[in-house]
Amino acid sequence: MDTRSDAGTPSPSAERMRVPRAGRVAERPRERLSSRGPASLTDAELVAVILDTGLPGATALDVAQAVIAHCGGLAGLARASPASLASIRGIGTGKAARLAAGIEIARRVTLADVARGDALTSPDAVRDYLRLVLVPETVEVFVGLFLDSQHRLISAEELARGTLAQTSVYPREVVKTALARNAAAVIFAHNHPSGVAEPSRADELLTQSLKSALSLVDVRTLDHLVVAGPRVTSFAERGLL
Repeated sequence: MDTRSDAGTPSPSAERMRVPRAGRVAERPRERLSSRGPASLTDAELVAVILDTGLPGATALDVAQAVIAHCGGLAGLARASPASLASIRGIGTGKAARLAAGIEIARRVTLADVARGDALTSPDAVRDYLRLVLVPETVEVFVGLFLDSQHRLISAEELARGTLAQTSVYPREVVKTALARNAAAVIFAHNHPSGVAEPSRADELLTQSLKSALSLVDVRTLDHLVVAGPRVTSFAERGLL
């Protein structure tokens, strides 16, 4: 479709979604997905496949890039509500619903893998899992990953849910849960909806309290991770354990 006015200048819609057109003939995400698999696509191309169509003067890939930029990356997209996505130019309720459904499918697959013990086999896998679980939350949520003596996952459980800025965790209840799961070790994690991944003094005191209580029943505290968007801060790496 020609997006130029009678005077030969770009229309307002083209100006709002202006991107370089070089190489667009080769940019066929759906075909590349079929021939090379989804792993071959960029973040924007994966979103473009879900969107399927674009706007006059803008391809689905253009709109996908604009959506990712608007949300601040895939982590922001995962946190966005269907209503907020629908308000973005070129999305609407139908495409917002498809995006939200795709994100929820990915989340449920990961949770199912964790429940079967098929995941969390490395520190990176733990971080990816915690981002998936905690980044969408708008209030502080405190979780525990209970592990056996070989540090294999027994269960991943939400231990407390609080407000935008704080949550209440009781060491006695955490110890009871660890004993009920016959855990030998635990990794704690919570999110900071503020987007600041730095542990607070209250976080440090809570961690020491939990570590001390668990040590009385021979359960090791391996780490406490603070998740804020794409950033994850490790207490163990900071020497705070």
